[in-house]
Amino acid sequence: MQFTTVIKKFAEKGEKTGWTYIDITSDRAEAMNPGVKTAFRVKGSLAGVPFSGVSLYPMGAGHFIMAIKADLRKTTGIVVGQQVVVHMVYDAQPHQVDADLLACLADEPAAQAYFDSLPQGHRHYFSKWVEAAKTDATRTKRIAMAVNALSRGLGYGEMIRMHKAMAS
Repeated sequence: MQFTTVIKKFAEKGEKTGWTYIDITSDRAEAMNPGVKTAFRVKGSLAGVPFSGVSLYPMGAGHFIMAIKADLRKTTGIVVGQQVVVHMVYDAQPHQVDADLLACLADEPAAQAYFDSLPQGHRHYFSKWVEAAKTDATRTKRIAMAVNALSRGLGYGEMIRMHKAMAS
């Protein structure tokens, strides 16, 4: 599927406040993944730059958004209000949870049990956060933080908020 759209940014929108995104109309979402009303993964290109493993998030009435992370914004050079060409298809390849995170969780039964109880999307928040680390030191720190938070029954958002509060 190919279409042209405008880059947008949420002002005040709960957990999505500040997100840069594109709209995916209900007819486009239906064409890519018929009958699905929950988040699903897509791959393609934005302004000619390839992306994969990106989720579309439901916004109601069959309408979805695709958040555009900072690295993709930087690579494409796009800005809010700019019109861009998007190529997008449904990505049937499931996200694989980071192997190092899983190995560390295996050593902490309470953390593993809580992690396993989370919805798939919430488990992916932790995994993708670990995978996004640019250095081995940061990756190790994030795995330790995740295992610690999960052993205390904290979700991803709670862990991030707690860490920010401790840093202030």
